[in-house]
Amino acid sequence: MNDPHMRTPAGRLRARGLGIPFDGVPGPLNAITDVTGLEVGATTLISGTGPLVVGRGPVRTGVTAILPRGRAGVATPVFGGGYSLNGNGEMTGFLWVEEAGRVDGPITLTNTHSCGLARDATVRWLVERAGIDMSQIWGLPVAAETYDGRLNDINGFHVREAHVFTALDDARGGPVEEGSVGGGTGMICYGFKGGSGTASRIVETAGRRFTLGAFVQANFGTREELIIAGVPVGRYLPEAETADRPADTGMDGAGSVIGIIATDAPLMPHQLKRLARRCALGIGRSGAVGAHTSGDIFLAISTANAAAAAAAGTVVSADMVPDPDLTPLFTAVVQAIDEAVLNALVANETMTGRDGHTVTALPHEAVREVLRRHNRLDEPPESDCPRCDRDQE
Repeated sequence: MNDPHMRTPAGRLRARGLGIPFDGVPGPLNAITDVTGLEVGATTLISGTGPLVVGRGPVRTGVTAILPRGRAGVATPVFGGGYSLNGNGEMTGFLWVEEAGRVDGPITLTNTHSCGLARDATVRWLVERAGIDMSQIWGLPVAAETYDGRLNDINGFHVREAHVFTALDDARGGPVEEGSVGGGTGMICYGFKGGSGTASRIVETAGRRFTLGAFVQANFGTREELIIAGVPVGRYLPEAETADRPADTGMDGAGSVIGIIATDAPLMPHQLKRLARRCALGIGRSGAVGAHTSGDIFLAISTANAAAAAAAGTVVSADMVPDPDLTPLFTAVVQAIDEAVLNALVANETMTGRDGHTVTALPHEAVREVLRRHNRLDEPPESDCPRCDRDQE
């Protein structure tokens, strides 16, 4: 059985398995699903090769679903807060989060031109699958996007309602697959193959222990910006090892990132907004600058206070971590987001998409060598040594 800290469920190396050092204590799975009750599902769509034929492919896309309280608690909202570092992107339901400090129902992540469909399909799923009576209420679910048009037939609208339903139906706890999975399937990060990544931290503050998890859909940055464990690794990697970068599209370094933070710590909406802001510091650790055309949007939620979030018609009480005790949670956000981004890069493979565009995976052994020269490499156990992985040769 794979050590979930070192490898994904499919056996792909994660950042720790490559020997990248990180601060903080991860949860048992080092994933957002370490937050009790939270479930993640994904639908991955990969088909076709060769020249782009709009409506036919090639297809390199998908959808990811996050259920904060799982299927069993889908009718109960969570307190939430969001932050936009750079607004060239979309997250539906964001205004309601700002207004009411809550997130209703599942969160979905997909490509830019399928964001509205994912939002609408989520409402239908709540009615038809989850049995939520919306005859007297409304649905304003969160759906967010990043752009995958370099590899994917994005104007072919290949994500359909059934794919969103499948991602929601298949959402589970446990280890989470990373890399070119779900909404992250066609993404590019720091010029290499990007996509979906996750991580978690155990936090002790206010006299209690809490779990905080992060999930990213990473699609941003240039090779030269890439920093790993404080080392400007991107500058040292040979040009031949880099991706087919999208400079000719006028979007070099852009493309966006969505970051989701979940915690079981009892936090109020204003505190969650403060956590969401720290996601920007997390992506900054790996070199992000928030390019003009990059949409960098973050959302933080708390699964605590279920009774208070769902109550109506009576005065309720809610627990909260005192503001002076928030700093350890801020630290955990920065650490977990940074690791989630690097997991999205490490747990990946080279992909060829539309018109033969090829994006190479982060070169494992070259990264290890750069970190070794800078005394920043943690040698993984022999059983997880990346030199034993033939898929990277």
